[in-house]
Amino acid sequence: MKKIIRHLSLVLAFMVQQISMAQSEGLTSSPYSLYGLGTINQTSIGRSNGIGYTGIGIRSEDGINNLNPSHLALIPQNSFYYDIGIVGEFNSYSNAGYEESKNTLNFSNLAFSFRLAERLGLGVSLIPYSDVGYTLLGLVSNIEGSSETFESNVSGLGGLNDLSLNMGYGLTDSFRIGLRGTILFGSIEESEGFDISNSYFQLDEKTNYSGIRIGSGFQFDFSENLTLGSTVQWPTSLSGHLTRTVYKTLDGVEIRVEEDENDTVSDFKLPLELGIGIGARLWGSLMLSADYKHNFWDATEQSESTGTFVDQDIYALGLEYVKNPRGFRYRERIQFRAGVNYDNGYLALNENKVDGYTVTAGLGLPMGSGNRSSMLNISYAYGSKGQIQNILVRENYHTLTVNFSLEDLWFRDRKID
Repeated sequence: MKKIIRHLSLVLAFMVQQISMAQSEGLTSSPYSLYGLGTINQTSIGRSNGIGYTGIGIRSEDGINNLNPSHLALIPQNSFYYDIGIVGEFNSYSNAGYEESKNTLNFSNLAFSFRLAERLGLGVSLIPYSDVGYTLLGLVSNIEGSSETFESNVSGLGGLNDLSLNMGYGLTDSFRIGLRGTILFGSIEESEGFDISNSYFQLDEKTNYSGIRIGSGFQFDFSENLTLGSTVQWPTSLSGHLTRTVYKTLDGVEIRVEEDENDTVSDFKLPLELGIGIGARLWGSLMLSADYKHNFWDATEQSESTGTFVDQDIYALGLEYVKNPRGFRYRERIQFRAGVNYDNGYLALNENKVDGYTVTAGLGLPMGSGNRSSMLNISYAYGSKGQIQNILVRENYHTLTVNFSLEDLWFRDRKID
């Protein structure tokens, strides 16, 4: 047991280090990451990325399903699952006056899960909760008490991490419950620079957020081919701490006007989130997955300088086809996936909601012939967000995720004839 704990501790430390390094380099370049905590992450773990980010009602003993903690009760005896993901994103965005494009490449997730006892499974995952990565050039502002204007450049980087401990238990063979405890932590760095009267000023702000969130879920099997699932994420508040530094440069000499000034910021409130999903096996080879989520942002009574947070609805549908998961021929075990996801948005700017849609496709490629649960999951997504209207920007993006979803076998006696 001590060796197991030591092994899990090393894996967890590696997870925190890699995701934190990834966010320090930017996981997104979306201009909408300017608002709130940034762009809320949609990508998940394993097969979910290829089937429209669905999975609340999926019943499967293969791999990690991070969308419903009750699913962990299905982990087979002696199995230990790993999932390591990489994501690349190409963004192009435009408004009435310009077009621009950027791309990013980084880690998307690290996770593992294993069986503790009969019908009892445990999992740990680390994924980005939100991503910040924007640059705004040539913003024009007025000098107070004067008709003169100045231009400034603003940039932001960082985001929050979601470190979750999940546990699932099967009350019966057909009814499972799950609990999730999440630590949300991370920082957002913002920098603004501008020239006034032959002097250059730079304002650097770093806001650290942290908090704890509790969630739960269940799955009920109506039959071997039909499962209903549901999840709840309870509301919480994230505490923030701000550090500010102001520089002034005159005749090539840099002076610190303010040095590491500390200040508190208002708590950021996360809403109650409810989800429901079904998973259905059709004709043996085709799986249908459908999810609906409602996030109660109205109840947080929060607003931005240019907008407000509003209730959010997310609709998602996914399909997966595999001819024979236990087939002798390799091509019979390949999983083909497709899905669609529509999000009506949680932010209204000038009374216009920032909605978006995503279309996904993917493959599950078995790794080796003797272990059908190890997969190379490759997923592609095309999406669009926002609209060319007023101050809004239309963002189109292409996302490619690669997940190494691996199974290891523990505590199995080796026999020599």
